[in-house]
Amino acid sequence: MHKYVGRRIEIIYIAADGKLSQRTIHVLSVQSGIVRAFCMTTGAPRTFRIDNILAVQPAARPA
Repeated sequence: MHKYVGRRIEIIYIAADGKLSQRTIHVLSVQSGIVRAFCMTTGAPRTFRIDNILAVQPAARPA
C-alpha cells in the first residue's frame, strides 16, 4: 500500500459492520497496518485497516 501514498485509488473493503463497501480515497499515509486517507465518497478523512481491504486499483480520472 505504500506505493499509493499521495495517489487516488479505488478500494473494496469490509467495513466494521461486516458489509462490503467501495470507496474512492486519496491515500495520505500508511503505517502499522492502517491507511489514513481522505475519502472522496464521504468527503471526510478516514482510516482503513489494510487487513480489511480486499481490492485496490488506481482511480479512474475524471472526464
